[in-house]
Amino acid sequence: MAWRVTVDRVRCMGSGICTALAPERFTMDGERSHGPDGECGPDEELLDAADSCPAGAITVVEDGRVIGPRD
Repeated sequence: MAWRVTVDRVRCMGSGICTALAPERFTMDGERSHGPDGECGPDEELLDAADSCPAGAITVVEDGRVIGPRD
């Protein structure tokens, strides 16, 4: 099972919450966040980051289905 995580850099407001919650998965690139490249294994921290993003800029997809952010 692989996840794909994307960060919409237009929506990203650079709060850094994702880097605080999942520092091994997200980095700041200038004033915007950068997520994992390619597919990655399931990780609850990724879902937490997507849930906590104030701009709703992080999306987590598994097998073509959006699983994060969670409602």
